[in-house]
Amino acid sequence: MATTTETLEAAGLARPTLPLPQWEFVAMMAAMMALNALAIDTMLPALHDIATSYSLQSENDQQLVIFAYVAGFGAPQLVFGPVSDSYGRKKVVLGCIVAYTLAGFACMAATSFSMLLALRFLQGIAASGIRVIAVSVVRDLMGGRAMARIMSLVMTVFMVVPILAPALGEGVMVFAPWPWTFGVLGVAGILMFFWVLVRLPETLATDDRPALNFRSSFRAYWQVVTTRVTFGYMCASGVIFGALFSYVASSEQVFRDVFDKEDTFVWWFAGIAGALSIGNFMNSRVVERLGMRRVSHSVLLGFLVLASVNTLLMATMGEKLIIFYPLFALTFACFGLIGANFSALAMEPLGKIAGTGSAAYGFMTTTVASFFGWMVASRFNGSIVPILEGYIGLGLACLIIVFFTERGRLFGSRDDP
Repeated sequence: MATTTETLEAAGLARPTLPLPQWEFVAMMAAMMALNALAIDTMLPALHDIATSYSLQSENDQQLVIFAYVAGFGAPQLVFGPVSDSYGRKKVVLGCIVAYTLAGFACMAATSFSMLLALRFLQGIAASGIRVIAVSVVRDLMGGRAMARIMSLVMTVFMVVPILAPALGEGVMVFAPWPWTFGVLGVAGILMFFWVLVRLPETLATDDRPALNFRSSFRAYWQVVTTRVTFGYMCASGVIFGALFSYVASSEQVFRDVFDKEDTFVWWFAGIAGALSIGNFMNSRVVERLGMRRVSHSVLLGFLVLASVNTLLMATMGEKLIIFYPLFALTFACFGLIGANFSALAMEPLGKIAGTGSAAYGFMTTTVASFFGWMVASRFNGSIVPILEGYIGLGLACLIIVFFTERGRLFGSRDDP
């Protein structure tokens, strides 16, 4: 019996029909998600100047500029999901971009450090809505392997921002005072607003929108929690992405205290981010042929092997950068072949409540993952070994969750939940 186009689309194997050229669609979704990375990384070079400008008593207080934003970014995703499911993607994301833009410009005029933190918190809330809707738009238009391929391409482009954003902030401060590191966010928001307004159509049909009330929202989240594949891969992602957060939190200490590379830290950091980007691109090339489960399960085992070998070598041969760095870069590249596939597997069964699913997935991979990341990063004691041991623990926990989610059937090429 011949395979129909409808069957292929249901399995995520047919090429989706996009409202924009694929390159523009990928660039737009990456840019929407990159507003978050831009808001975190651009002002890193300005933190010391911010502390001086507001006469902060403790140098560590400057870190609150980042944490206030992250605090706003986490839980509000759980609200934006149902809202976008009920009112559509475009209107909600445009409203969030406006709020993000205004908050960026308002940060430039903050007259006190408390006001700056409050504005950063509000900007984090706005960015959480943008991130939720970017993933929801992709799910509205495709599913299965096609979604995993597009999300891999999106993440490949997205990863350019964490590499370049600190240099952008440094460059801005050459020509303008530190408040303009926030002004850049406002400018980026304006450009994003008009791009979405002019080029992106609404992707959620009116007939597919549930009413917005507590009962319908609770029902949608209950469906997320009780859908085995969705909840299982969300939990697995929340655990494994803890390794990502632990690296971000401890990377400067590792390269400074362990390997004495403080002056060139930005380049070592960029190399790891580049490895992750390459992993995402590789996934976009192979996932439609091999399937999300086969790729992600195999690479998860590879992650465990690489982390274990690196731990053993660091503990027995001494902490040598020439050994650590290549193995760690390969370990990080694994995220590129795990993240997009886990996301697609979690989102696949949700259909009309993709916004709710995207919100729950975002909460797991930010708020929950950051908790696990903190648990691992806080074990740093001047040696890289405790961090790598944490990677092994998170990898094993993730593998156990996936094993139970799939009822013991790993490496399957089937991609129907």
